[in-house]
Amino acid sequence: MEINVIGGGLAGTEAAWQLAERGFRVNLYEMRPQKTTGAHVSNRLAELVCSNSLGSKLVDRASGLLQAEVKRLRSLLMDCAERAAVPAGGALAVDRELFAEYVTEAIQGHTNITVIREEVRAIPDGPTIIATGPLTSEALAQDIARLTGQKYLYFYDAIAPIVTIESIDMTIAFRASRYDRGDEEEGDYINCPMNDDEYQRFVEAILGAEKAELRDFEREDPRFFEGCLPIEQLAARGHDTLAFGPMRPIGLRDPRTGKRPHAVVQLRRDNLAGSLYNIVGFQTNIRWGEQEQILRLIPGLENAEFVRMGQMHRNTFINSPTLLNPTMQFRQRPDLFFGGQITGVEGYVGNIATGLVAAVNMANHLNGTPEWILPPTTMLGALCHYVTHAEPKHFQPMKANFGIFPELTERVKNKRDRYGAYSERALADMEVSILSLQDNYLNPVSQKI
Repeated sequence: MEINVIGGGLAGTEAAWQLAERGFRVNLYEMRPQKTTGAHVSNRLAELVCSNSLGSKLVDRASGLLQAEVKRLRSLLMDCAERAAVPAGGALAVDRELFAEYVTEAIQGHTNITVIREEVRAIPDGPTIIATGPLTSEALAQDIARLTGQKYLYFYDAIAPIVTIESIDMTIAFRASRYDRGDEEEGDYINCPMNDDEYQRFVEAILGAEKAELRDFEREDPRFFEGCLPIEQLAARGHDTLAFGPMRPIGLRDPRTGKRPHAVVQLRRDNLAGSLYNIVGFQTNIRWGEQEQILRLIPGLENAEFVRMGQMHRNTFINSPTLLNPTMQFRQRPDLFFGGQITGVEGYVGNIATGLVAAVNMANHLNGTPEWILPPTTMLGALCHYVTHAEPKHFQPMKANFGIFPELTERVKNKRDRYGAYSERALADMEVSILSLQDNYLNPVSQKI
């Protein structure tokens, strides 16, 4: 039996792989290069267009716990991410090109997967997973709207600028991770410190900058995702907002003064060679000419070479609480599933994970085995539960966080201890959930994963 997977991003490639490994024939549709998105720059599958970081690797952090769970589910993309990893302290950051190359090679080399480079303009008949992400083509979006009967919600996702390492003035900037995490001698982050005057001048420049004009359909109802706000939106909330947000100096000291700076701009390694660094948390919709001038006000970046400027693009997602089950199955059509960012799940690993959930449940549906609903005490289960049970009227995207977990049976006051207890419970419950599956891929008889 053949299954259609629409979208060659994180969720789609993971879903295709999971189904193929279970013996199903998969047609994976990706419209690039025949039709571009404006955000992608290559034809590779699973291209990362925003940050190159998958979040903290520590299991007592929300993103680290989700990573651990998805690895236990034998995720192809998490394996590729670890192979393409670059130094980033306690975070899992990847060389974007290597990561996409590894995924593309694995998918194209699988005997059960056929990659079809064309736009899907209407939802196909037969078993289908839609994982078209934030940049679903207009034609397919209209067909999904026709099927769902729902008006689309959207927010603006943003892309941070990238600079070359050799153009950063290291007599001003310094290497360090917050609280000395990572390599103590060099650090995995480059920090550009600001004093109060430099910070105030920088904020004033941001507030006075000309923004890129939004298209007509975007101006009608602009909504921004709180977890990925552009710097101009943060600055507009107050002069000190950036200093308490992406420019917070906590845990860092300027080697020149021995003191904590008023604010700091952090740059994170973007590729394995260490030649490129992205400006952390600096998504912006400021026009490129002004954007470059403003970014050069950052101490250490006066002569920076910008490989990519910041930009923003529309992100579309369905009203999942009214449409989907926690299995990622469309309620009105049993052989149709959704996965990834189009469901309202945020974050790279969340996208990968929901593509995996959709694939496992598609396989269960076709095999006539029970549906697989992860307990909400796991991070993946909590995400799937949230996006399918949130209040529909005010539904907004959600990324992995401990706030969506059910409370512990015993109260733990210390936050670090509480997060540790959440993680311990989640990993134990994930093991039980996997063992309950009639799935030879996750539970092979001959080996213990």
